[in-house]
Amino acid sequence: MQKWIALMGRRDEPTDGVADYCAFLAQALSQCGVDLQPTHLSWDKTGWLPALGKLRREGKTWAGDNVLVQYTAMAWSRRGFPFGIMAAVRILSRNGIRCIVVFHESQRQSSSRRWIDRIRGACQDQVIRGLYRAAEKAIFTVPLENVAWLPRDRDKAQFIPIGANVPERLHARQPADADKTVVVFGVSGAPNMAPEAEAIAATIRHAAESFPSLRLVLCGRGSCEAEKLMQPLLQGSGVQIIAKGVLSADKVASELESADVYLFVRGPITLQRGSALAGIACGVPIVGYRNGKVSPPLDDAGIHWAPLGDYESLGRNLVQILDDPRIWRELHERNLRLQRSFFSWNRIAKQYLTALSK
Repeated sequence: MQKWIALMGRRDEPTDGVADYCAFLAQALSQCGVDLQPTHLSWDKTGWLPALGKLRREGKTWAGDNVLVQYTAMAWSRRGFPFGIMAAVRILSRNGIRCIVVFHESQRQSSSRRWIDRIRGACQDQVIRGLYRAAEKAIFTVPLENVAWLPRDRDKAQFIPIGANVPERLHARQPADADKTVVVFGVSGAPNMAPEAEAIAATIRHAAESFPSLRLVLCGRGSCEAEKLMQPLLQGSGVQIIAKGVLSADKVASELESADVYLFVRGPITLQRGSALAGIACGVPIVGYRNGKVSPPLDDAGIHWAPLGDYESLGRNLVQILDDPRIWRELHERNLRLQRSFFSWNRIAKQYLTALSK
């Protein structure tokens, strides 16, 4: 069995999307004869010099292995200046290790006009381009045409989508006849929690006018805190709110699978939103935001789209899906098809094998 290494920066708490990505990828690769071993460079606990010294020692045992270096800015810096990852890649390259950089972020993450954020964004751009030059292969989680800075010669660049961060549930089912359930998986922290809670409450209040016994299930990160914000906003609506907190991936999949609609308001749904793709993996119809034109393959997903920030459109779409079994079944089947054909972890693992064999 081949051995690969998935090298990550610091862990995110209480949940870590990149760690989930590596765990699901490792499970799929194991069926293809590859042992992917997730490893964290815990610079946040030991400091950079001890962490890099440990990497230098461990790296000597990785000669001949593929090392998949996972990039997000905040995994390699507390304040978004991720120069430490460049030092890590240099150490690996000097030991003759094949470095494959997986870009979970392919551009700067700050769009603020503050001078410090402009400097932070410029540093992130510099690191991203430096990583691309240093890598033997570069894996992007968005289509290459969406990465404007890539050079014309893109031989070492490869687009491989991410998969859902929950187990897939691919058996067909029917919509509920009576009591309807809307699920929300994950709510952002401050300062975005309050506007997200407002969007959820406004959408649910609209739907409750047609479905008085509606259930709202909140699970995942921020769900318990968001419930406290939504209780006064939904008072008198008759909606039952249930907050379940952070759950295992398998239990999240069960909540998604048993819901009638998945409401997603954590910004536009994109190929990089693993929590949004979880709805596709479980076959549940989705109501969420788009920002401009919806690009493939998401244009084939079972999603009813609303313009960014349009609560009224979210509410109308939600009622339409809950009210019409024909529409519900169509969206359900579209998500099942797309999961099988595009977002399956087995398919993603085979794309890695093909890309890294070149």
